[in-house]
Amino acid sequence: MLRVTCAIIFKDNKVLIAQRSKSMKLPLKWEFPGGKIETDETMEEGLKREVMEELNINISIGEALSPVEHHYHDFSLNLYPFVCAYLDGNLEAKEHAQVKWESLANLEAYDWAEADMPVVKELIKMFG
Repeated sequence: MLRVTCAIIFKDNKVLIAQRSKSMKLPLKWEFPGGKIETDETMEEGLKREVMEELNINISIGEALSPVEHHYHDFSLNLYPFVCAYLDGNLEAKEHAQVKWESLANLEAYDWAEADMPVVKELIKMFG
């Protein structure tokens, strides 16, 4: 079971979303950025590291949302989402096909990775 974090990064009332590249598992699906937690780090440390590695930005981490357990046909994960704020850095899609700032009202129009869908729904319920 993979332990994965994701960041719901707010800036100017928009949220950062990322489209997985063609070469990643779940190709071209949309997700909230994040990644695997290393054994020697907290979830928050891992999330800050992953966001810096993948997107070249610094974030502050706030409230944790409901964890999601999801089983794909070839792997399973526990996803730990956190509401975050953009601090600084020049946004760069280093691993994703694209990244973009999107309004909460438009989130459901995207083709999300299945594990991220409960996070999208919780976000809209909380902030939408």
